[in-house]
Amino acid sequence: MMVGLLVNPIAGMGGRVGLKGTDGVVEEAIKRGATPIAPGRALEFLSSLEPILALKRNGDEVRIITCPGKMGEDVIQEAGLRHEVVEVDIENSTSASDTRDCVLALYEKGVRLLVFVGGDGTARDILDAVTDYELDDLQVLGVPSGVKMYSGIFVVNPADAAEVIRLVLEETAQTAEFEIMDADEQSIRKDRFIIRLYGYLLGPSVPARFQGAKQASPETTDEHEAQEAIAKFVIEQMTETGSYILGPGTTVKTVTDLLKVKKTTLGVDVYQNGKVWNDVNEQDILDIVKDFTNAKIIVSPIGHQGMLFGRGNQQISPGIIERVGKDNIMVISTPSKLKGIAGEVLRVDTGDSEVDEMLKGYIRVVTDYNEMRLIKIE
Repeated sequence: MMVGLLVNPIAGMGGRVGLKGTDGVVEEAIKRGATPIAPGRALEFLSSLEPILALKRNGDEVRIITCPGKMGEDVIQEAGLRHEVVEVDIENSTSASDTRDCVLALYEKGVRLLVFVGGDGTARDILDAVTDYELDDLQVLGVPSGVKMYSGIFVVNPADAAEVIRLVLEETAQTAEFEIMDADEQSIRKDRFIIRLYGYLLGPSVPARFQGAKQASPETTDEHEAQEAIAKFVIEQMTETGSYILGPGTTVKTVTDLLKVKKTTLGVDVYQNGKVWNDVNEQDILDIVKDFTNAKIIVSPIGHQGMLFGRGNQQISPGIIERVGKDNIMVISTPSKLKGIAGEVLRVDTGDSEVDEMLKGYIRVVTDYNEMRLIKIE
């Protein structure tokens, strides 16, 4: 069995620095101090995959085939795993055409299960290659490393991808079609949310391991009334000396609407005693918040995915979450949104396994005025 590995080395670099994506802004992300995210995510996956490589299917060994240099070869060498490299000329600054060329080369080498490390943009490039070259029997599996990741092709975290491969080896995983979606990053940077469905990719079906596609929040009177009731309760808990790190989304925005201050709907903001700092990045938060023992994070999960951290709010980094602490994280969600989350469990994928572990267990979720539910974080 041949497993292909493709790494988009720039995926996710725009997250913590507040660019809400990396498409077309790599140089700006680097200027702001961004560092590569994808190699570390790939290493997490390979570390979990290593014991699985000892397994055999019908007596055949698992072989890893990867792309040259920073698109896969470098990280596999660092992991110390046996591998083969396809012959593809890639640019120093990798592009969508490099991704498509690698997909074709891996397929021609015999790969029928492709694992990629990237975001929605990478998934779209792979979809283009599958469509253009008619690679109809190629199955794809996404390891999340982007900023947005609205597509259903992504597992929850890198270790889940290794578990999916184990189930494929045991021939217990079915095949399904997964939505490939992407948001317009330029619109998001202007605080407008425009998302499109581009098509479908085949992949192994292990629902418990996949995040699912993002579900838009319902825009109904009942939903808005529930958001307002939650917001009123949140505001009553605020103090003059507290610092409040506000995640993206319309539910959190309702809080600032009642406070009569501006909120970046698709970004992260900081609120302190009547003053708001809009669209902040990780470093801004570290500069603004002087006392993290008196700070709270207010976030709402992504609809259907149930993701609290690691999708679209990477500005709230693992370091910031550690400083604030789990007890000072306030999760807010309307009952209808909670009901729409797969399995009614919450998920985190901060990029730091120790922080993910710290967050596991039950957390209070404010669902109405002075009403809460205990929801499990897996």
